Amino acid sequence: MGVEPKADAVYEVSWEVCNKVGGIYTVVSSKARSMMEQYGDNFLLVGPWFPAKTQGVFEERPVPKELKGVCGQLAKEGIQLHFGTWLVKGSPPTLLIDFSAYAKNANAIKGQLWDEYQLDTLGTDFNDFDEPLVFSYAAGKVIQALADQAGKKKAVAHCHEWLCGGTVLYLKKHGTVRTVFTTHATMLGRSLASEGTNIYEKVIDAEKEARARPGGWPKYQVERICASQANVFTTVSEITGMEAKKLLGVRPPVLLFNGLDMEKFPTFEQASEDHAKLREKIKSFLIPYFFPYYTMDLSNALMYFIAGRPEFHTKGVDVYIQALAQLNQRMKKEGRKDPVIAFIFVPGNVKNVRPEILESKTLFDDLKDSVEGRHDKIQRRIIELIISQKEINKGSLFDEDSLNELKRKTLAFLRKGKPPLSTHELYDEDQDPIMQACKQVGLTNAKADPVKIIYYPIFLSGADGLLDTDYYETMQGSHLGVFPSYYEPWGYTPLEAAALGVSSVTTDLSGFGRYLCKECKQGPYPGVFVIPRLGKKDKQVTKDLSGIMYRFRKFPKHERVENKQTAKRIAATADWKEFIENYVKAHNLALK
Repeated sequence: MGVEPKADAVYEVSWEVCNKVGGIYTVVSSKARSMMEQYGDNFLLVGPWFPAKTQGVFEERPVPKELKGVCGQLAKEGIQLHFGTWLVKGSPPTLLIDFSAYAKNANAIKGQLWDEYQLDTLGTDFNDFDEPLVFSYAAGKVIQALADQAGKKKAVAHCHEWLCGGTVLYLKKHGTVRTVFTTHATMLGRSLASEGTNIYEKVIDAEKEARARPGGWPKYQVERICASQANVFTTVSEITGMEAKKLLGVRPPVLLFNGLDMEKFPTFEQASEDHAKLREKIKSFLIPYFFPYYTMDLSNALMYFIAGRPEFHTKGVDVYIQALAQLNQRMKKEGRKDPVIAFIFVPGNVKNVRPEILESKTLFDDLKDSVEGRHDKIQRRIIELIISQKEINKGSLFDEDSLNELKRKTLAFLRKGKPPLSTHELYDEDQDPIMQACKQVGLTNAKADPVKIIYYPIFLSGADGLLDTDYYETMQGSHLGVFPSYYEPWGYTPLEAAALGVSSVTTDLSGFGRYLCKECKQGPYPGVFVIPRLGKKDKQVTKDLSGIMYRFRKFPKHERVENKQTAKRIAATADWKEFIENYVKAHNLALK
């Protein structure tokens, strides 16, 4: 039996409602249907009004009659309301706030918050800090007005991140609506982790560190004040809860794990079909990438990949490259020829696609067209040779003119040297950490190396003229996603991989990794491999990751399939249908 909601209205406030910026967009949009199932018409999403961002995602509707008075009253203060529907699953009712005219009150709001909370915002930048503060403060006024108009006595405002801290701070002093504040990652924790600081074990002077960062002090204060002043403070994982206790001084009583709407993802059977189809599509990219220089057995190749923001250390890209180098040396020593194609999908400072790749692709397509143009004739000839029990060879399939034409095109296709490490030329190639790390550990795409590198420094759009697959399609066509993060408040990527029936690796420093196992004692086919990283040196983490990569490379097909099946089962436990109860618990707790 589920937890019974006690709130008679829930207003969920996020800067990313109808405004895609980062991962919170996925959280809020993917759980909208589950929130509607819990609260029905008593649920309202609240976000900022940015007309250019709303096109195609927001359907505006007339203001409800009963709210016209409230809208008129708020309009006098410079707050314009746009009611409608966010065009995501569940079609949640959505209110977008045009606060552009209200922004003239920014200094007055900051003065008020100094008087009430001693929140120091002197010298803040409008776009960096004041803009979301004004929006969220206005959202607090709007929510209280809506709750009063509707006579809601048990209303809860659920506010995401410091960007919506103004809502918490307004309602605490000027309203009756209760508040839940969720941090998905602390501002200071992310910054320190990116610098290589061990935020879980090192003694940290949070105030000193926050003041040392440009624009960091006011954001840190908002987080810290909201964590203590909201009726309920929450984080998205145990690891972020540990971070919040250390840096903000508050331990969250409720954890709000991030889920996915699993109905959007394919069944295991469909995922298997998609994998076969998309694997072949990826191989059609690999041939013009590698084969001008040397050939390899692509039928026996496994595709590994890492994907994420360009955060070399926090996303574990450094460890991934080091582990691949160890895997390469181990496989070379054992004389293993079965290739591992290791993709790195991390945005870089891109100049253009490498001309040699475009040229090779054009020449390959021409060669392929020449063969496909003779397809029917070749097929008929093969059947004739089989029936007549004659030997099948190129001389029996092609006439002399055809052979000479194909030979000329093949010679034009071939190149000397080694395949490039990256698909694109980069402006700062000599300083690019990924390019430099690969070269330093000897991953250079030499013919003798079983581990091959492809650094793909652009977002996967599905129409880039190279892979021509989007993010999910690329995942599905691959074999193992590797996400050895040092800092990962939740970590959607291994969960998304599992939902697509793809094996993956994460760490116990990611929220999802700790959700799966705290002690990391896993069976032979865990679906999602979890590497212990808390309290471990990078050298040990690299060794452990390399071991998993090697073990997975040695899996025969039936063992890889078994691991994929486990991954798919794990994903089912992280459905919003399972996790939404935690939100209800937080809302109920706020009303106590």
